[in-house]
Amino acid sequence: MLKLTNVTTGYGKLEIVKNISFQVNNNDNLCIIGPNGCGKTTLLKAIAKVLPFQGKVEIDGTSVTSMKHGEVSRKIAIMSQTSSLYFPYSVYDTVMMGRYLHMQGEFFKTPSKADKEIVMKCIEAVALKDVKDKEITKLSGGQLQRVYLARTLAQEPEIILLDEPTNHLDLKFQIELIEYLREWSKEDSHSVIGVLHDINLAMRLSENLMVMKDGKAVAEGKAGDIVTGSLLQKVYDIDVAGYFRGALKRWNGGCE
Repeated sequence: MLKLTNVTTGYGKLEIVKNISFQVNNNDNLCIIGPNGCGKTTLLKAIAKVLPFQGKVEIDGTSVTSMKHGEVSRKIAIMSQTSSLYFPYSVYDTVMMGRYLHMQGEFFKTPSKADKEIVMKCIEAVALKDVKDKEITKLSGGQLQRVYLARTLAQEPEIILLDEPTNHLDLKFQIELIEYLREWSKEDSHSVIGVLHDINLAMRLSENLMVMKDGKAVAEGKAGDIVTGSLLQKVYDIDVAGYFRGALKRWNGGCE
């Protein structure tokens, strides 16, 4: 279980996220939506202990501030839109990096048979078995994104934080990724917290949504209860009903 209580964070003296609280139980998911710059990614970094924060972030009742970074990494994995790791490693070697914390040895860690089996399972899960020996610098954007997902899965976390995981993926793989994560979250003590721009994908991953604007949570609950035209207009500053009326008019050749 992940619980946030009055979390405020940002960069230096600049507060980006302000007083966020929520709870995600085991086998539940939460999707966070909102306009660019509202603090969604910054919030994920605080949860993963990448950024300092005020307030509380607890995993199964234990504060992450009392945990070492390695302990947090065994509980939480974060998959970002991009990765700083972009060297000419193979797909297999890149995914194996997700096993580093589990490997035996103090300085020179060697993957075990179990590590290798888990890596191959993760590569197969994202349909990259045919290119497992290919350098990641030679992959398409969609393939690369799937490599990073496989590396995240290989870490065997309890909680996965997703920051726009469907970037660069075509529609088929977007849906397959979301469905895979839905099934993953039903196992053991897993949970997924996803930042998504596409509201339809967000609702497909989780019926629980939190809507952010200007660093604050403006709505939280079941998607069917909170996603309304008035809320979307407030958050995204668009006339949703007017947009669809205009789209329908254009579709009908100018006749509503």
